[in-house]
Amino acid sequence: MSTTNEPGRTTGSGPLLTALILTHNEEANIGRTLDHLRWVESILVIDSGSSDGTLAILSGHPTVRVLQRPFDSFADQCNFGLDQIATPWVLSLDADYRIPPTLAAEIRTVLAGPDSAAVAGFAIPFRYCVAGRPLRSGLMPPRVSLYRHGMGRYRNDGHGHRIVLSGPVQRLRQPIFHDDRKPLQRWLASQGRYQAIEAAKLRSTPSDRLSLADRLRKHTPLAPFAALLFCLFWKGGLLDGWRGWAYAQQRMYAELLLNLMLIESRNTSTPP
Repeated sequence: MSTTNEPGRTTGSGPLLTALILTHNEEANIGRTLDHLRWVESILVIDSGSSDGTLAILSGHPTVRVLQRPFDSFADQCNFGLDQIATPWVLSLDADYRIPPTLAAEIRTVLAGPDSAAVAGFAIPFRYCVAGRPLRSGLMPPRVSLYRHGMGRYRNDGHGHRIVLSGPVQRLRQPIFHDDRKPLQRWLASQGRYQAIEAAKLRSTPSDRLSLADRLRKHTPLAPFAALLFCLFWKGGLLDGWRGWAYAQQRMYAELLLNLMLIESRNTSTPP
């Protein structure tokens, strides 16, 4: 068996790192994501019934193993994937994430260093891309995407999901690029589903257990306008040109939709 000290590559006991990816009709993104993972020897894809060219693209990558599972929730899909992984470390990615060379190098460094033994995972900053170009104005917080296998499980959080680790988490410096190039119409269609889940979460969670941002979303109609202004001015979206405006308007649209759903639920629950 071949051996090397490069993280993500084969060691005397097998690969050190597995990239875990969820897919469903991601032909616009998955090839680019895999091209940025050529340094990772083990890639596991959990597909939930893609009917476009996603599976054909995946079949062209010899390091990729594909398993099919009907979708029920993001957390359940990820936890199913974790149960199929045997490597010590997991790099969890969406099908529209890019790992730039600077981040790949940082991951190799931290996994090879002595400090990795003392942590359960690493939070990685995010930069949102529009038309392939990273923005300075994104709202996505750092996400724990690199973690030690067996140290946690996923749980649903609104329309998304997150890993809950039983150990300390450190933060990497280099960002993941969120580079979704699916048509705008698909993004618009998905927002109805996502914001309905977000609205249900906000309605069912006591306000004292919500973050400041979620309390603003739940109780005032100002959140959509705050998102627009925050992206454009506080985060510097104006300096991103039309891409910054496009992102800011997307965030405002999502918040407007959420606000309308919350208003509707209050009206339907109030006796005439």
